[in-house]
Amino acid sequence: MTFLLGVDGCRAGWLALRLDVRPDLRHGLRPSFRYEAIDLLLAERWTALPWREAERVAVDMPLGLADAGPRACDIAARRLLPAGRKSSVFPPPRRYMLACADWREAQDLGLAREGVGLSKQAWNITAKIGELDAALAPADQAVVREVHPELVFHRLNGWQALAPKRTPEGQAARLALLTRAGLPDLAPWLDRFPRQAAGRDDVIDAAACAFAARRLAAGEADRLPPDPPRDSRGLRMEIWY
Repeated sequence: MTFLLGVDGCRAGWLALRLDVRPDLRHGLRPSFRYEAIDLLLAERWTALPWREAERVAVDMPLGLADAGPRACDIAARRLLPAGRKSSVFPPPRRYMLACADWREAQDLGLAREGVGLSKQAWNITAKIGELDAALAPADQAVVREVHPELVFHRLNGWQALAPKRTPEGQAARLALLTRAGLPDLAPWLDRFPRQAAGRDDVIDAAACAFAARRLAAGEADRLPPDPPRDSRGLRMEIWY
């Protein structure tokens, strides 16, 4: 028995939905598996998650950073998303920005070097990006893959626009898509943690990543771009969905 992890960053650290992979013996000799949610994990640090024991880990966080300019995977992802949802994919910090002490320093440094600063939205996840970057080597990308939940959801929805993920309508639609895709009922997990630690949207995004991990394990996931470049550390700059 193995397991998959879908991971999202949250206020308290990292939120991971663990899916247990159990052989389905009803199919005889045909390789078939059923998936069951067995745990929702909250960890302050990435290293506290059992990612090294997982068959696949899909994480909603940039992995692989450009030294300058945009990443091709982000450009491709925005092109796929419908109008009104493209802004959910925003440029991550460039590698040299990881050493900045605050947003203003990253903004000023980007403007001085490239004429392009950094959004506060991107700066707010820079510490987690740096934590992930420090923990992973290129070889770890055999297991750990960058995923964007909005690509997962909009693919399941036939690339038709969904309401924003923090609205009741948007959350209900995303939960319905995951249920139809075969994930277990998420209702018992939505309010497991205090909102100041992890919100409902964090749980739903982690579940989308877990679904992507299932597709990765089955060899069914797609990658943007098809032949991704590597960054200066040798990490592939890619997004799976």
